[in-house]
Amino acid sequence: MPARLSPAPAADVAPRRVTVAALGVALALLVVLLAVASLAVGSRPVPPEAALRALWAPDSSPDALVVHQLRVPRTVLGVLVGAALGCAGAVIQALTRNPLAEPGLLGVNAGAASAVVVVISVLGVSNPAGLAAAALAGAALATGAVLLIGASRGVAADPVRLVLAGVALAACLHSVTGAITLIDARTFDSYRFWVVGSLEDRQLTTALVVAPLVVAGGALAWTLGRGLDALALGQDVGRSLGLRTTRLRLLALLAVTLLCGGATAAAGPVSFVGLVVPHAIRLVVGPGLRRTLPLCALGGAALVLASDIIGRVVARPSELEVGIVTAFVGAPLLLWLALRGSRR
Repeated sequence: MPARLSPAPAADVAPRRVTVAALGVALALLVVLLAVASLAVGSRPVPPEAALRALWAPDSSPDALVVHQLRVPRTVLGVLVGAALGCAGAVIQALTRNPLAEPGLLGVNAGAASAVVVVISVLGVSNPAGLAAAALAGAALATGAVLLIGASRGVAADPVRLVLAGVALAACLHSVTGAITLIDARTFDSYRFWVVGSLEDRQLTTALVVAPLVVAGGALAWTLGRGLDALALGQDVGRSLGLRTTRLRLLALLAVTLLCGGATAAAGPVSFVGLVVPHAIRLVVGPGLRRTLPLCALGGAALVLASDIIGRVVARPSELEVGIVTAFVGAPLLLWLALRGSRR
């Protein structure tokens, strides 16, 4: 009589579940603390208790005006942008089966940048709302072009073709952007403040426009989690499991476009968040998009908020844009994670 296999002990499964739950709670608390600090820290410091009081019981005091008109919009946008980039990075890394992929790999940032340069140069647009709309349209057009190139002649859009198409298109768009900014000094002056990635001087209406895109992209990515996890085992395995791989990839690209396009439209290109955060989360809790996606959203929000706060402190009374600080913070962190992973 064959020996009966006993079920795995609960202790083998419990630690990872506890780790995921504990990390989620820790990241949520960190985001809350950083949000409070974001309301309080700046060229005009506001005590945390006064910032919270101004938030819940607003009045006409200078502190309340600073909190409501300046700090609340950039804090809300920091959470949205960080969450969107963290989720977009997790999806693109799952889609391409490359742990070092990032959302800009598909030309999303290059398309947004080119559209911004064109509307500044041709239409004379300079207000943040107009630039945000142009960036979103450019991101969507760039993703559509990558899809057409990567799936030309009836061939399914596999990850290698999509990445090659994205890199080639991004190179062309960067050339267009460089040519326009080199010729037109006025366009360059406006573009250089957008391209570094910033949350400064943003309005709450921008967050209200971007929030539905981020929520829709995150929800779509969540529904695709199991399919992308199965596709990570290989295209043949995915098809044998009944996956419609082409449709799955198209929907995943749509989720990345909504997430990354919305974030870029709101704050400009913010680097390293979509690369570092998903990589770090997977090192802690392992693979599985549905498990890591909420953690990537929280981790991305924490990284952007922390970078924005650091940028306000290190160059007082001026500020460093959040895109500059995320590069300074993200590059050493990514190097440390890579070295730690190679030792393992």
